[in-house]
Amino acid sequence: MAPIRLAIVNDYELVVAGVAAMLSPFHERVAVVELDSGMPVISDVDVIFYDTFGQVQGDGIDLEDLVRGSDARVVIFSWNLQPELVARAIDKGASGYLSKGLSGDEVVEAVEAVHAGTVVTPSEASPVDRGAAGDWPGREAGLTAREAEVLALITQGLSNQEIAERSYLSINSVKTYIRTAYRKIGVERRAQAVVWGMKHGFEPDKLRVVETAHRE
Repeated sequence: MAPIRLAIVNDYELVVAGVAAMLSPFHERVAVVELDSGMPVISDVDVIFYDTFGQVQGDGIDLEDLVRGSDARVVIFSWNLQPELVARAIDKGASGYLSKGLSGDEVVEAVEAVHAGTVVTPSEASPVDRGAAGDWPGREAGLTAREAEVLALITQGLSNQEIAERSYLSINSVKTYIRTAYRKIGVERRAQAVVWGMKHGFEPDKLRVVETAHRE
């Protein structure tokens, strides 16, 4: 059988490249034909793989804008597995919702199930803290995926309350991630964190890579 054609979508080049690298050993089953950072999918693909890093989640995701009239199924890749969040995403039309704690092989199996017509959602035993898959800005500085996502939203100009609402975290959890992130990057104030973020890849990108060879 021909491999499933996949587009990976997120506003950060490093994030989509990290997901592509995770899936590359399984290229005979899943072919990543397009990587999009802040740009719409233009290729004819079977599945659009939406990484939620620094993005809106749940019913805030504009699935119609992602698929743009194609028959592609949308799979959401997130560490946030709150049942109500998953349910809203599926109700809005997503065909799969996967934990970032899954291994590459488990992700591919889930994508294959979605392509076959099954709606895939996390089970109660789905791993969350096994270690997020892929890559993200700030990882080399020791930031966890969640700390990095909060810092990305700070760099985008969001307030603590806006970050809590977008990421479906409590305000206290947001403040905790901010404190630990600031300590790791050596800053004390929000303005310093924004400057650090702008210098270390936390500004959203605009880049399209088609079939890993053609750039726009």
